[in-house]
Amino acid sequence: MSNTILKINNLKVNYGGIEAVKGISFEVKEGEIVTLIGANGAGKSSTLRTIIGREKPSSGTIEFAGENIAGMDTTSIVKKGITLVPEGRKIFPDLTVEENLKIGAYMRKDNLSQDFERVYSLFPRLKERYWQAGGTLSGGEQQMLAVGRALMSKPKLIMMDEPSLGLAPIIVRGIFEIIEAVNKEGITVLLNEQNANMALKAADKAYVMETGRITMEGTGKELLENEQIKEAYLGKSKK
Repeated sequence: MSNTILKINNLKVNYGGIEAVKGISFEVKEGEIVTLIGANGAGKSSTLRTIIGREKPSSGTIEFAGENIAGMDTTSIVKKGITLVPEGRKIFPDLTVEENLKIGAYMRKDNLSQDFERVYSLFPRLKERYWQAGGTLSGGEQQMLAVGRALMSKPKLIMMDEPSLGLAPIIVRGIFEIIEAVNKEGITVLLNEQNANMALKAADKAYVMETGRITMEGTGKELLENEQIKEAYLGKSKK
């Protein structure tokens, strides 16, 4: 049985007087793809940003590999083996593909050649365009670059915030193939995704968030077949 790599317990996150995350608890096991689904404003992005240290929790614990990392700074968390592919990709448009990838490894002092090869084998399109400015890539290619940059830090857990946002359906299918390929490399994946259909098909475990709370959980398959989920998130009405 897989070990739990990430355990969230009674996590609360406030923005001023607004409680964005209201005491959620969930866990991610090594080697899994776990997804958070829910509407805009449900607290999914706030959860990921708090795990990576961009936001500070008002209470609760975030255990990574058995250590409470809640409230640590982002650099320390990345060193421990977590990375985030942010919403909107946020690549550096004026830097080349290769320069963007190097930024993902900014804390490493070892040789990067094997890691470049690993990223380029996952994303041959990036290898073809290694000299090209990131801002000239298509949306799908920029998402590949954002994932590749995250992989350069050699994470144990990669989190992705809305990886399919703003991309055409055919590109979205490719992005989910990338997510599954990254997972097959032995990396655990935690995903925040509005495209519930694709996310649940890929997920081993899924949690539904509504207004800062987890309201439902199950395997991806269980939630895909759940009538409430079909009606609320998959655009399928009850018969």
